[in-house]
Amino acid sequence: MALPPAAGVPVLAGRPFPLGAHPEGGGVRFAVTSTIAEAVEVCLIGEDGSERRVELTERTFGVWHGLVPGVTSGQRYGYRVHGPYVPSRGQRCNPAKLLVDPYATRITGALTDLDAALGHVGDPMHGQPSKVDSLGSVPLSVVGSHGGPDTGVKPDVPFEESVLYELHVKGFTQQHPFLPENLRGTYLGLAHPVVIEHLVRLGVTAVELLPVHWFTEEPHLVRQRRRNYWGYSPLGYFAPHAAYASEPGREVEEFRTMVAALHAVGIEVILDVVFNHTCEGGFEGPTLSFRGLDAPAYYLHGPRGHGLDLTGCGNTLEACSPTVIRMVTDSLRYWATEMGVDGFRFDLASTLGRPGGGAFDRDSAMLTAITTDPVLSRCKLIAEPWDVTGQGYRVGDFGAQWAEWNGRYRDTMRDFWRGMAPVDDLAFRLSGSSDLYDHNLRRPWQSINFVTAHDGFTLRDLVSYDHKHNEANGEDNRDGTDDNRSWNHGVEGPTDEPDIVALRGRQARNLLATLLLSTGTPMITSGDELWRTQHGNNNAYCQDNEISWVDWFGGEEAESMLTFARRLIQLRASSPALRQPHFFDGRRTPTGKPDLIWLRPDATEMTEKDWFDGDRRTLGMWIDGSNSQSRSRDGELVPDHSWLLILHAGAEPVEFTMPGPEYGETFKPMLDTGSADGSPTKHRPVKAGGVLTLPARSLLLLRAPR
Repeated sequence: MALPPAAGVPVLAGRPFPLGAHPEGGGVRFAVTSTIAEAVEVCLIGEDGSERRVELTERTFGVWHGLVPGVTSGQRYGYRVHGPYVPSRGQRCNPAKLLVDPYATRITGALTDLDAALGHVGDPMHGQPSKVDSLGSVPLSVVGSHGGPDTGVKPDVPFEESVLYELHVKGFTQQHPFLPENLRGTYLGLAHPVVIEHLVRLGVTAVELLPVHWFTEEPHLVRQRRRNYWGYSPLGYFAPHAAYASEPGREVEEFRTMVAALHAVGIEVILDVVFNHTCEGGFEGPTLSFRGLDAPAYYLHGPRGHGLDLTGCGNTLEACSPTVIRMVTDSLRYWATEMGVDGFRFDLASTLGRPGGGAFDRDSAMLTAITTDPVLSRCKLIAEPWDVTGQGYRVGDFGAQWAEWNGRYRDTMRDFWRGMAPVDDLAFRLSGSSDLYDHNLRRPWQSINFVTAHDGFTLRDLVSYDHKHNEANGEDNRDGTDDNRSWNHGVEGPTDEPDIVALRGRQARNLLATLLLSTGTPMITSGDELWRTQHGNNNAYCQDNEISWVDWFGGEEAESMLTFARRLIQLRASSPALRQPHFFDGRRTPTGKPDLIWLRPDATEMTEKDWFDGDRRTLGMWIDGSNSQSRSRDGELVPDHSWLLILHAGAEPVEFTMPGPEYGETFKPMLDTGSADGSPTKHRPVKAGGVLTLPARSLLLLRAPR
């Protein structure tokens, strides 16, 4: 692409909003915010690497803007900012560094020379600004154009009917044998009919995509020549990650095509968004965008210009800054409207509620701006309610419109099935975590229940390893959590010992069944249903290889687990009483029984003393479906069967007596984790008062007549 004429063409004032680069009026209007800049140049980069600098002379509300005639979509560009370089005040303007536009809808190139991208020489707090020009060593913004393929009608699945499926765009399809090679690991790969068919047959209602905002490697990975895989290192909050496009430069169109394909089969798209930190890292890291534009407006600083790190990633975005609040809400609206996205999962969301790095405030400016926005308030909003500080663990503390990843649920279920969790905590988690969410106008579906996620062991590894094995990450196995709450069942890692193999499979089914049969919104990690292993790596953030990619042919065990998962999700979908949108409250039902009853193995109700029995490993959960609070899409109450869920985490078999006839004349087994595919090992209904022998560490679901 040839550059526009360098001289004789006036730069028009244009308007300050919307921010970014927008084709209009025979050119492109550029607008970027910097409250501390003394001058800003937009730099137009030719195909040969040549540069034309155009000064933006208009400044309105701290926004530098101008319309440059003759520029068109596809033009590569960046910004150079002239202004104060006073690290003790957090100011780090350096015109030698070419900066990515925070509002760019396309980004190209890569960080190829970390030293050239550094804004300082020597000590980052006391050294001088670097004079090395970073052009040619850093990513570039690209002028985009609006529109593209229609993203379809949003499915608008009620939260109480949702089953979330966390996946990585590349890793999910990179090894799929039936995809054309050029589509593997791409947005179009996820949109391919064979992949869509897997999701539909599995029964999930939403994919929760690991970060797809444009990201780059963290400084330590650049130095080690390693890859960032997960994507929690953002640079562009408006640009889809270009490496996931099958054709360079078409990432926007391909992303929209993917959304349309998922929407067409009723599957929602939820993005994992990282508004707590950026790829620039600590002050010893590169100057790629935000730091050079206006570091005090973007990042959290201490009184002497030192950065405050609440994220463990070197920097923290300042959640009370108008610049950041505007960028975050503009980005979310862009993805919800232009790109068709249905919801967002906010990484380390506690930082968004800690203005100035202080105490958590559920009504902080940032969180309030999101929930009161007329577009965003209609999206699914999911918080990861913690950060890396002790003050940041806020499970249950977010406001009325927020769902949350429930870390308490994960820990309790892992502990219970390895024989270490008390039944009183188990009961709270099974019934929707009312101790955490039955306040502040919240519902049980706002508990996002999970037992595995991208960060940690896979389901298979959770029952196969006692300890993490992260040597491949190059950090001497120091990275990743040591609090795995896992159990190898006698052998660390792979084994051919039949008894251990069988027990591991049953324990995995126990965990998955508990997840899908609990009140709340379940989230499954992609590949767990295919018996995927990471060989004990619980922090595979830099493993862009077979360690992290889904293996679509895992053998007989994988086929059985897939069949089990499908059966389980279908059972939940067809049983309104198992996914009610209101908390159980002891209300009387048409049968004369309360809506929820907890039972001992002798069929009597649990007493207060029983709840404090730390050795109790068996619990029955009776759900009376005659007064189910689930509703149809038309708003009508949907009655259901009554259900008896029995969980037994003991090391020995136990006899469990069926309740009396007032609960039902017979109880039909519907799911049994003792079989590889979940089909009941005993198909005959059990009479009221009858006795069942539950094998060690097993789960059984029975249905009573309506």
